[in-house]
Amino acid sequence: MGKNIIAFQGKPGAYSDLSCHAVYPTWKTLPCDSFEEAFAAVREGKADLFMMPVENSTAGRVADIHHLLPHSGLHIIGEHYQPVEHHLLGHKGTKLSDITIAHSHVQALMQCRNFLNKHNIAPITKSDTAGAAAELASLPDKTIAAIASKLAGEIYGLESLAGNIADQQGNTTRFLIMAREAEMPATNAPSITSFVFRLRSVPAALYKALGGFASNGVNITKLESYMVDNKFTAAQFYADIEGHREDENVKRAFEELGFFAQEIKVLGVYPAHAFRKN
Repeated sequence: MGKNIIAFQGKPGAYSDLSCHAVYPTWKTLPCDSFEEAFAAVREGKADLFMMPVENSTAGRVADIHHLLPHSGLHIIGEHYQPVEHHLLGHKGTKLSDITIAHSHVQALMQCRNFLNKHNIAPITKSDTAGAAAELASLPDKTIAAIASKLAGEIYGLESLAGNIADQQGNTTRFLIMAREAEMPATNAPSITSFVFRLRSVPAALYKALGGFASNGVNITKLESYMVDNKFTAAQFYADIEGHREDENVKRAFEELGFFAQEIKVLGVYPAHAFRKN
């Protein structure tokens, strides 16, 4: 640590950029073209941290993240829940009634479908929200808008023609904060432990492996499986649990998991975000 730089995947003004500013308002942000580039930036010391999106309340989990996490060489030290507020951005002086086309990421367009239909605005898919705003800034056409964050509008000199335009309220993205070194929170504070594991190929292995968490009173808040090694029979599991790795009941649960798992890797132990109480 020391540079006070946090990496994110995307262009300036992306919702990941917005999350970086929300958690570390005085830090510089480092935009990266890919998740791999952001991981490398932290490993190589170009950045101290990486703000990584893992799931969205509307769109579900972020693709490829679970495959990259175990081999990233980084540790989870925190989490952040970022409200996603879509804005319709246009050139200054443009009216909402002037807009006939909106550019954005496919998910953002889908999340604002009712708004677009109501105002007879045709959706055009772009690779990301902030990129759509950046491209719009270079276009002289005032009939085209972009759906992106308010921050993106500020960065690219665009004006918010309408705010909070998503069809469903409460759209939120969960981020993990990654660092080179692990940081253990105090054991008496609400904590989350994240880990991946593979099971031995024996009958009822998953049922038996998870039984230790139930019998020891450990709440599993997330459990996802995904294929590894290009095999349909080689499934790896990603899990989040409530509790600290050093709590006695968590230790016992991991001990029972060890009887049925051929590999267990703890990705991080970190403070539980206050959003979890909502």
